[in-house]
Amino acid sequence: MSRAHDTPAFPSGIAFIGGGNMARSLIAGLVEGGMDPAAIEVVEPQAAPREALRSTYGVRVAATVAEAALGADALLLAVKPQVMAAVCADLAPRLGPGTLAVSIAAGVTTAHLRGWLPQAALVRAMPNTPALLGAGMTGLYAGADVDHGRRQAAQAILATAGQTRWIDDETLMDAVTAVSGSGPAYVFALAEAMEAAARTQGLDAEAARQMVVQTVLGAARMLAESGQSAGALREAVTSPNGTTQAALETLAAGGFQALVGTAVAAAAQRGRELAQNA
Repeated sequence: MSRAHDTPAFPSGIAFIGGGNMARSLIAGLVEGGMDPAAIEVVEPQAAPREALRSTYGVRVAATVAEAALGADALLLAVKPQVMAAVCADLAPRLGPGTLAVSIAAGVTTAHLRGWLPQAALVRAMPNTPALLGAGMTGLYAGADVDHGRRQAAQAILATAGQTRWIDDETLMDAVTAVSGSGPAYVFALAEAMEAAARTQGLDAEAARQMVVQTVLGAARMLAESGQSAGALREAVTSPNGTTQAALETLAAGGFQALVGTAVAAAAQRGRELAQNA
């Protein structure tokens, strides 16, 4: 899948703190989008992924913050929430005023980041795993102190992994996490259940997988490309007293819609708990 580049220009240089899967996807998008690999530095303590990034993309690498050049005007913080404070403690003395710092760590608020990186211009981002294919969805939040240029630079970085949307109220980032951040897992769980049901109905495993995967893919494309709401599309495929209606009535009787709402609420609450414990 081709990646979107119809966004403002990339920053002149960027340092990734952490070189995991999400960072790798963004690096791939930046390089594919025309950014000079020499303008990208990655700090990654594990040797294997560090060397893979260097050899695959030609980026500069370092094992620790202390060894890194950190001359870029933007940082992408791609480390686990539980180590963010320690990483920022190493970074803080190295950053100039106004350095753009974009965090993709779940539950780490800009208030936390401001305490750890007081001189940085802070943007919080929540991408999801389809970003690994350039088909992601990222919610972005920045406070009023972050100027237009830095907001545009942050958006340009994340847009290499798919679509982006700015969220005006940071408290809603927990909803972003619950809906799009965790959302792919809900779709995978539905697909898993559909495959199991298909096998129960007598289809072999290969046929069940093919039918479910293409059905999910096709339905997603209809949602994205038809211009119609999910409700309208559901109604269009549901004939009165037909097979689809029988299935949907069974889902409704089982509290399907309420269960999804409860699941999303639980994910959002867990995001708030992570923020309190950061």
